[in-house]
Amino acid sequence: MKKAILSVLGRDRPGIVAAVARGLLELDCNIENVSQAMLQTEFAGIFLVAMPESVTLRRLEATLAARLEPLGLQIVAKPCASAAEEETPPPSEPFVITSRGPDRKGLVAHVSEVIARHGVNITRLQAVFKGGSQPGDNLMIFEVDVPEAVDAGALRRELNAAAEQLGLEINLQHRFIFETLHRI
Repeated sequence: MKKAILSVLGRDRPGIVAAVARGLLELDCNIENVSQAMLQTEFAGIFLVAMPESVTLRRLEATLAARLEPLGLQIVAKPCASAAEEETPPPSEPFVITSRGPDRKGLVAHVSEVIARHGVNITRLQAVFKGGSQPGDNLMIFEVDVPEAVDAGALRRELNAAAEQLGLEINLQHRFIFETLHRI
């Protein structure tokens, strides 16, 4: 089976995931992975689907658009690289970078640029900015894969320097330590 990635965007409302899933089922497609979020009043969903060889990307997009456009949603479909085309990433360890502090423009840009300079891949990002100067109201959580060849100490020092410049509290922890400390 070939694979496609779908993005669905629009005003949030009940039934969006159900409409996408039903449309995919009608085309004999299988959802292999999904990530969705509500950002204020907007829905954002990303679906990785396996589809039969007989289903074209154009047909997939048209079928779902017919279901979703009446709900005010937009859909974009893109083919995924085959397993043979994918590069094997270098061995890495999962870490979590958290930051808290006053809201200001450029926080995501500054922190993500430090991460990128070290060749670290961001696998998930959640940022909530409520504005103002209350540190607890503004939070960024970067889940990252740090290649074994990366100097974690240098990454930590550069993150701390950026955090000081931005007025943030920042923390870099191995994901397993993070999960253990934050288990309820």
